[in-house]
Amino acid sequence: MRRDRIVPLIIAVALFMENMDSTVIATSLPAIAADIGTNPLALKLAVTSYLLSLAVFIPASGWTADRFGARTVFRTAIGVFVLGSIACALSTSLTDFVFARILQGMGGAMMTPVGRMVLVRSISRRELVAAMAWVTTPALIGPVIGPPVGGFITTFATWHWIFLINVPIGILGIVLATRYIEDVRAEHHERFDILGMIYAGLGIAGLAFGLSVLGLNFLPWPVVASLIVCGAIFTTAYVVHAKHTAIPALDLTLFKLPTFRASVLGGFIFRIGIGALPFLLPLMLQVGFGKSPFESGLITFAAAVGAMGMKMAAATMLKRFGFRAILMFNAILSSCFLAACAFFTEAMPIAVMFAILLVGGFFRSLQFTSINTIAYAEIEQARVSRATALVSVGQQLSISTGVALGALAVDLTAQFRGHAQLQAEDFQAAFLIVAVISALSVFIFARLHTDAGAELSGRALNDPKPAAEL
Repeated sequence: MRRDRIVPLIIAVALFMENMDSTVIATSLPAIAADIGTNPLALKLAVTSYLLSLAVFIPASGWTADRFGARTVFRTAIGVFVLGSIACALSTSLTDFVFARILQGMGGAMMTPVGRMVLVRSISRRELVAAMAWVTTPALIGPVIGPPVGGFITTFATWHWIFLINVPIGILGIVLATRYIEDVRAEHHERFDILGMIYAGLGIAGLAFGLSVLGLNFLPWPVVASLIVCGAIFTTAYVVHAKHTAIPALDLTLFKLPTFRASVLGGFIFRIGIGALPFLLPLMLQVGFGKSPFESGLITFAAAVGAMGMKMAAATMLKRFGFRAILMFNAILSSCFLAACAFFTEAMPIAVMFAILLVGGFFRSLQFTSINTIAYAEIEQARVSRATALVSVGQQLSISTGVALGALAVDLTAQFRGHAQLQAEDFQAAFLIVAVISALSVFIFARLHTDAGAELSGRALNDPKPAAEL
C-alpha cells in the first residue's frame, strides 16, 4: 500500500480508539452513574476531566515528538491510553473514574496531535485534504459502532467492558506504528518552555475544571471561584510570558495567520455546540424518553453514518466551492440540525430522528474536515508541531466547554421547572443555546479571503464560483 495511505490508516487506529471511547461512554453514562452512586449530570466531570487532561498536556506533544521521536512518543501514548482505559473499568467511585479519565487524557494528549503531525509532515500539501479524509474515515468507524456496541454491552453485560475493548485495539496500533512509522525527530532540539507549560497548564486547568463543576455542588463554591480566578490569572501570565519568549509552549504568534486564526477561533465557537451533542443526546433519549442504552445507541449512531458519507465527498466539494463558502454555509446548516434535536419527543418516529441525525452528521463532518485542514494552509514545515499543539488545545477546550455549558443549561432548566428528576423537556433549552453558539462561528469564517486555502483544495485562484453556487 502507498505511504500516503498506510500512514493515515495507522494514525486512524489511534483516532478510532478515542472516537470509540467517547461515543461509548456517552451512551453508557446513566448506567455508570447508577453503578458508582452519582447522577448522570455529575458524570460530565468524567467527560470534561478527560478533555481537560488533553488540553493541559498537549502543549508538550510537539516538543516531545521532536526530541524523542514521533514513533516512540506515539507508541508510548497509545500504551498510556490503554492503561487509563483499564483503570476506568476498575473504577468504583466518581473520584476513581475522574482520575482514570485524566490518565486516558494524558495518553490522548500525545497520541492524536503527534499522529496528525506525522501526517502533515509525510503528505504533500496538495494531497492533505484527501489524506485527512483517509485519517478520519476509518476513525469514524468508532462513532458508528460505538453507540450501539456501548448500548449493547451496557444493556446485556456491564459497562466495564466498554473500556476493555481498547486493549486489543491499542496493541494493534502499537504493532503497526512500530512497523510502518519512521521515528522522525528534529535535527536541532529547541529548548522546551517549562515555565510556559506550567502557566498554560494551570490556566487551562483552573478555567476549564472550575467552569465544569460550576453548579454541581461537587466542590464548595469558594473553591470553584478560586479555581476560575486562578485559571484566569495564570492564563494572563502565560500571554505575557509568551510575548517575551523566543519559543513558547504555545506559539500565539500563529494567530497572525488568517487561515490559522479562522480555524482555531471559528472552530472553537463551532465545536462548543457540536461538542455538547454526544453528551446531551444519549441522556435525553435514556433519561428523558426512557429508552435502553442499546436503543439510544442505535439512534445516535446515525450521526456518524452521515459523517462517513461526507468524508468521501469532502475533497471534491472544497475544490468546487472553496473553504470560505463551505465553512460559512455549513456553520449555519449544521447548527440548524443541532437545534432540531430540541424538538425530539418521545412520540416522534425513530426514523425521523435517525434522518435528522444522519443528514446533520453529513454536514458536520464536512465542517470538521474543512476546519482541520485549513489550519495548515499557511504553516511552514518548521512550525507544524507548534501549530498542531495549539490546534489540539483549542479543539479539546471547546468540546469541554460545550459539555459543561450543555449540562449547566439542562440543570438550570430542571431547577427552573422544579423537577427533582430530569425530564425530556429539560433538554430543549440546552440544544437551542448550543446551536446558536455554533452558528455564531459564521462571523469568524466570513473574514476569510475567497481564495483562502486554495493550494490545499486544488481550487483555481479567483474562481468566479463562490458561495452563490451553494
